[in-house]
Amino acid sequence: MTQAGSGRTVLDRLWQRGREFLGTETAIMGGAMSWVSERHLVSAISNAGGFGVIACGAMTPALLEAEIAGTQALTKKPFGVNLITMHPQLDELVDVCIAAKVGHVVLAGGLPPKTAIDKVKAAGAKVICFTPALSLGKKLVRSGVDALVIEGMEAGGHIGPVSTAVLAQEILPEIREVPIFVAGGIGRGEAIAMYLELGAAGVQLGTRFVCATESIAHPNFKKAFIRAAARDAIPSVQLDPRFPVIPVRALQNQGTRRFMETQADVVARFNRGEVDKDAAMLEIEHFWAGALRRAVIDGDVENGSLMAGQSVGMVTREQPAAEIIQELVTQAADALASRLALHAVAPDVGAAPTPLRA
Repeated sequence: MTQAGSGRTVLDRLWQRGREFLGTETAIMGGAMSWVSERHLVSAISNAGGFGVIACGAMTPALLEAEIAGTQALTKKPFGVNLITMHPQLDELVDVCIAAKVGHVVLAGGLPPKTAIDKVKAAGAKVICFTPALSLGKKLVRSGVDALVIEGMEAGGHIGPVSTAVLAQEILPEIREVPIFVAGGIGRGEAIAMYLELGAAGVQLGTRFVCATESIAHPNFKKAFIRAAARDAIPSVQLDPRFPVIPVRALQNQGTRRFMETQADVVARFNRGEVDKDAAMLEIEHFWAGALRRAVIDGDVENGSLMAGQSVGMVTREQPAAEIIQELVTQAADALASRLALHAVAPDVGAAPTPLRA
């Protein structure tokens, strides 16, 4: 067997559990990105051997039903649906997924209600949830979830305070009952190989797929990603602890600078007694309303929200989803093959040392 072939054999063994759970050729999930992860990108990822995930976001049940049907018309391969647990119509959205025979439902954005988990499982579908900590991961497993995603602060969009590498070390050795997919800051196959060797069943990538040919993101949005470096994707800043801001990682632009100015203005008006706390909080929270759509769909990359992970620096051009996945697989297999070759030529650690020459 060639070195490349041996690397692919090891890769297939390492992510076999993830592949079997997803029903896919590779254990690469597409991150659910609002306005980006719709039928065209989701089906392209699934058709390429990955696992596409529809981002339901704020969709109504009728819109989600249409999006699922549209995706099913473009692929016969497995895909999932990401539902936000805080959605006021969560129960109806779960019903839509069940009626459409969606095989995997991702519950994100907060602690999922046990009723939703039980309902999905009773219908024969799999439940995937996010965990930002070991304790919550264990609780979710006890609640009956079928798989977990651990996502570090390097990811785009809403983030937690802990890095992917630390979460992986904390959680992967401790939770073995269910498959775990690692996300956040993954842009190359070498990183995929590393997390698989640590015990992950697979990975999830979002930022790398934004500039897929099949992505409907506006050309301006894609150009911003291609031009950006890792350091350009920064978390939103909270100016006053009395007015908490959920950290969101995005590319810095005029909008992020105006958000800082808005916070400062609102806090100053509150301190002067010109606005009460609830109204002030609402003004801060509503600043970004519709901002992601303005950037992704309308192409307003100055005032919209450019949610991106730190792996954005590894997005260098527009590529078909199949090419992205093949690159990742090749890089992972080559990395594993190199390690096999290194072990093959490594000296016997138990052998006596060679004496030094005088």
